[in-house]
Amino acid sequence: MDPHTVSSNVSASQSISAEGLRYKICDPQKEKNKFSASGCAGEEKPFDFLRVFYESVIAGATAGVVVEAALYPIDTIKTRLQAVRGGGKVVLKGLYSGLGGNLVGVLPASAIFLGVYEPAKQKLLKAFPDNLSAFAHLTAGALGGAASSLVRVPTEVVKQRMQTGQFSSAPAAVRLIVAKEGFKGLYAVWKLSSHYSILRS
Repeated sequence: MDPHTVSSNVSASQSISAEGLRYKICDPQKEKNKFSASGCAGEEKPFDFLRVFYESVIAGATAGVVVEAALYPIDTIKTRLQAVRGGGKVVLKGLYSGLGGNLVGVLPASAIFLGVYEPAKQKLLKAFPDNLSAFAHLTAGALGGAASSLVRVPTEVVKQRMQTGQFSSAPAAVRLIVAKEGFKGLYAVWKLSSHYSILRS
């Protein structure tokens, strides 16, 4: 065989191999996953406190009002049963007595709870290692429960006294309680209620 022919074949083979290496076929799915992984690792979205707080407040207020309105008659019956434990008849009229005034307190209390809980939870989950995620949830729930009890406790005091027929309206209840017992009367069950709120959270 002509040496020039052999040399040209070898050169052509090397050229083809080089071109093959240069334009090697790759898996599109692997490249896509690689790009996504590098993008996620390269940049982390900043914590938007205002957005999380706003969404949590709206969700908490809506959920609190809906749940309270749905379960209020059952809660009224429970309170009246406790009031006549020593004997007596439970009145089933006016099961929604005091609902309007109670919603005035439930709405901000529920909004405060989620408004504190959700941002605190997200911050704590980033600050704590993965094996302490349960502690992050517990701490955020305790903070939310303690903050919401500032509004929730007076609301519960007024609601229970209206359910038992002591007052005809929420403003009258607040006015008379403060006049007779002072502002501490609105927080008569503060310690018990706050502990309950934290444990429930």
